[in-house]
Amino acid sequence: MNASSAPSAETNAISVSVVVYRPDPTQLQLTLDSLRAAVDALRAGRPDMIAELFIVDNGGLSDVAIDLEPLRLSGVRLSIISGHGNVGYGRGHNLAIGRAASRFHLVLNPDIDLDREALVHACDFFDRHLEAGLLTPRIGDENGRLQYLCRRYPTLLDLLIRGFLPHRIRRLFSIRLAAYEMRDVINERDIVWDPPIVSGCFMLFRTNVLKRLAGFDPRYFLYFEDYDLSLRTHEVARVVYAPSVRVLHHGGGAARKGSAHIRMFAASAFKFFNRFGWKWL
Repeated sequence: MNASSAPSAETNAISVSVVVYRPDPTQLQLTLDSLRAAVDALRAGRPDMIAELFIVDNGGLSDVAIDLEPLRLSGVRLSIISGHGNVGYGRGHNLAIGRAASRFHLVLNPDIDLDREALVHACDFFDRHLEAGLLTPRIGDENGRLQYLCRRYPTLLDLLIRGFLPHRIRRLFSIRLAAYEMRDVINERDIVWDPPIVSGCFMLFRTNVLKRLAGFDPRYFLYFEDYDLSLRTHEVARVVYAPSVRVLHHGGGAARKGSAHIRMFAASAFKFFNRFGWKWL
């Protein structure tokens, strides 16, 4: 499978980028199926809306069986970007962002299941709030429970506690972590404007805002690229948590993924704090 198609000329479009590396075929299929259903719902109310999906293959996509035909039958314009090797998460998305010529662009993880009405509610929100440039949804875990993935600016201690301490010890810092995870304001009902940092698993941008920011900082191979992009977005537009937009997230933390991920996490944390300022305790 090779990259195809130039950027669409339509401005009334939503583009989506999904970066994969040795993907779990079952989960990726669920993500793509949920995306197709969400696009169908969106276009039912906006029949002139173009939908375009970029799957960025950082490696291993050709080794798994994924059925893309339902997306094509739904009218989604599909491009597979491959042959560049494993360039990292942010740089992978940038390959798609550079091609996008849409009104909205969704940065999407391959472990996210979208609610059928997610894109409907998101685009309606953007239409009502022109000041919004980046939207983050209500993110649930595999059991549907709310995940607190909005963040205040972290200290090094916060990251160590949340990412690496056993659960029984982490409970001793519950008040501290609750503040970092914005549990005092994030809930199932209330819109929250300007959370400092939002999760990269689902970041829906006005594309012109994302282009103005030149996408992700390519210096991050993995981890903290979403922290960096969130903070930079505040310089040009408002960020919003909109709980009417709902998704499920199947991801896990760096410490549960092995030593290589811990090293990448540490390297990216160093770059992040060097750029935005160190907070220790």
